[in-house]
Amino acid sequence: MNDTEQRKYWLDTMLRIGHPVLEALSRRELKKQLPTAFHSDRSSFAQLEAFARLACGMAPWLELEGLEGEEEQLRARYAGLMLEAIDAGTDPDSPDYMDFRTEGQPLVDAAFLAHALVRATKQLAGRLSERVRGNVIAAMKQTRRTAPSGSNWLLFSAMVEAALYILGDPEYDRMRVGYALHMFMDWYKGDGVYGDGKEFHWDYYNSFVIQPMLVDVVALFEHESGQYAEWEPVIVERARRYATVLERMIAPDGTYPFNGRSIVYRFGAFQLLSQAALQHFLEEALPPQQVRCALTAVIARIMEFPGNFDADGWLRPGVYGYQPELAESYINTGSLYLCASVFLPLGLLPSDPFWAGENMKWTSQRIAAGENVMRDSALGK
Repeated sequence: MNDTEQRKYWLDTMLRIGHPVLEALSRRELKKQLPTAFHSDRSSFAQLEAFARLACGMAPWLELEGLEGEEEQLRARYAGLMLEAIDAGTDPDSPDYMDFRTEGQPLVDAAFLAHALVRATKQLAGRLSERVRGNVIAAMKQTRRTAPSGSNWLLFSAMVEAALYILGDPEYDRMRVGYALHMFMDWYKGDGVYGDGKEFHWDYYNSFVIQPMLVDVVALFEHESGQYAEWEPVIVERARRYATVLERMIAPDGTYPFNGRSIVYRFGAFQLLSQAALQHFLEEALPPQQVRCALTAVIARIMEFPGNFDADGWLRPGVYGYQPELAESYINTGSLYLCASVFLPLGLLPSDPFWAGENMKWTSQRIAAGENVMRDSALGK
């Protein structure tokens, strides 16, 4: 595929994944339609998980200005559907009103919805009616019932407060933001990687949660503290290094290592690499079009397998097709929609070098082809 074909492929894939969720919510029928038999003890959380995780990935595209033609028509349509979905999920009188109150899991997915609002301040946060904005603020505040553990959950609390700040709530809690930032600065393990708490975990949570949220939270609040302003370039430099590590993990055939928890989030494992492309903080030696080709290979390798979707178009657990044994006990159908976070670069215009640059081999392809590739080097801080 050339660059134009790749963008269309990404967009078609994102909408194939997301359309059933947003269409059902627009009719306030997600609770009726979303399959919940898989790990049914988690069914009360499934709707918020599916919606919030999808929104987190789609938000930069919905926010994009300057599109033309068919894609702009699609963007405008889906921005409208997303606003309807936010209303449906946060209106206490809606049949699709979502569980923000139960302690535990709702904090996680309120944070993903919050991240969507931070990523789309104009088209989502900025277009909420006063009624819906009030409902969103009330829903977010309900998650304060959960005391986050000393792990990536601290960032969920911080991101919820970030959304309250974006929505203009003067009662956002600066302490929850500051505590998360301070703890993760202490939990840095070196060479671009943070512990998930005090301990290092060999999984993709640096990409699923930790680094994307750290980068955006510190950028949002850096003006509030001289210390945050000092930390921001450090956090971005570490994220830049980790993005490079993720690109190195993509094999010549588009496969990648299946390490640790939550691998059924599929290509959501590359959220941080996608965010580095979106926000233009890739290392200079890593051309954006090279990242595009690597990520396209990952997406295509997974999507070519039968069984990723059920007969009605809902995601099923697995990486390559239907592989339910790969899913931990906390995974339900809604959880799987974190895969949408790979699509963040759709928030760049087609003229951006990420999309406009000619196809390039990615690092592992170049090495496997016998090319002379500059050696990797660790981040020394």
